[in-house]
Amino acid sequence: MTAPHSTTRADRGTTDGGNQKTIRALIVAMNSAVRAVRLYPVENTAVQKAIAELGACADRVRESEGHCTVRRVGDYLFVNDTRLRLTFDNYAAVAALLGLFREAGIGGVGTSEAPPPRSWVVLLSFLQAPPLEYPEEERLTHFTARLETAQVHDFELLPAVDDQDELDHDLDAKERARQTYVRSLDVTREVLTSARLGKSPGLKRVKRAVQGIVDAILTDGSSMIGLTTLRDFDEYTFVHSVNVCILSVALGRRLALSKTQLLDLGLAALLHDIGKSRVPRELLNKRGHLAEDEQVVLWTHTWNGVLALFALPNGGVRPWRAMTAAYEHHMKTDLSGYPKVSRQRKLSLFSKIIAVTDGFDAATTTRVYQDAPWSPADVLRGMRDNPRLGLDPVVVKAFINLTGIYPVGTVVVLDTFELAIVLAANPDPSALSRPIIRLLMDDRGNLLDDPNPVDLTVRTATGQFARTIIRTEDPQRYGINIGDYFA
Repeated sequence: MTAPHSTTRADRGTTDGGNQKTIRALIVAMNSAVRAVRLYPVENTAVQKAIAELGACADRVRESEGHCTVRRVGDYLFVNDTRLRLTFDNYAAVAALLGLFREAGIGGVGTSEAPPPRSWVVLLSFLQAPPLEYPEEERLTHFTARLETAQVHDFELLPAVDDQDELDHDLDAKERARQTYVRSLDVTREVLTSARLGKSPGLKRVKRAVQGIVDAILTDGSSMIGLTTLRDFDEYTFVHSVNVCILSVALGRRLALSKTQLLDLGLAALLHDIGKSRVPRELLNKRGHLAEDEQVVLWTHTWNGVLALFALPNGGVRPWRAMTAAYEHHMKTDLSGYPKVSRQRKLSLFSKIIAVTDGFDAATTTRVYQDAPWSPADVLRGMRDNPRLGLDPVVVKAFINLTGIYPVGTVVVLDTFELAIVLAANPDPSALSRPIIRLLMDDRGNLLDDPNPVDLTVRTATGQFARTIIRTEDPQRYGINIGDYFA
């Protein structure tokens, strides 16, 4: 077959939109086929349809360039020599494939011919059952041997390549934020999956991911906070952990924590739910309300989180603050939450911060046991006004100052009868109710395609505010996908 091209800095950029559309379709199709193979027997029509779509997408790439190679370079995906740009509709697929390639110990897979459906099914099945019993550097050899044994000779497996720093250097701020998000998602999946399998992943990649989040918050916080509006139902556990990390670091910065403290806070937030790796999947994904005995099992994720963190290889320094936050983040300030304690204690600041960001992200996300999420503005109002939630009022106030009364991603109706989405809190701390917005519809309901942000503190010549929010609106009512405006 045609050998994959070597990677040079000159060819690492992205190409025109048409080529991006083609390679994006391939990545999304591959991820969809992975899911289908995982969920259904081979003879199921869903598997056959997904494999056929994957083959068609690979054919289009191969017909254009003579070969089709999907490869991982650090935390990036390339199709042949084109780096895939991250968008809302592919970020989950990119993160999932990065994780599969990494666990399998391969840098990518290429083909110059049209593999039959059976070969695709075998490849994707093996990707989901990697030879984890071997060190990562030996898995490529064993993976190749398994394909040979299965008489699949249609693919060339490539070794992993990691020149992350040079690629990071070429990104603009927004794409760097998106790449940081996907990298964090991949790391979180690795840690939680390993913990579920009884393995002990090290903290090196986790700390690197947290470092990226902290750096992004310090340099371009609005882009990172905007990415917390991304939602993927199938990836809830991982996405939620990353969102809580981003929001916690941003809130910690608002509370004037040092960079060292932000790194510790980010680590604690990213791993706050690691104990759920020891809770049965069917319980986490159960539709409807949990029975009392099931609720008790779910509650064990707090102290199980401590045990999971204690088991991580640590190089001599254990993440004590992360252990404390994992244990305390559902306790409530009056200790009426869980786990129950027999003596009085004062919750740590990290636990109070994570309790707020965890509650906010969970309440604004659709999950298996709820019909629809609450609007961000309603969640903030409840946090502020409902003491039974057991949140620290000072931390809640700081969070509202960070997000504004109308958090990022809130769809609002203006007094001009225009529809808009909140892009960022106003930098003016006295303008909590006047965020930066983007107009979506005019006063007659016509869709607008104007990316220019609008500051709601702008006044007319008479001194009146040009626009004012009069209420929030359900984005689903208008078919609005919030993530499309931030990824």
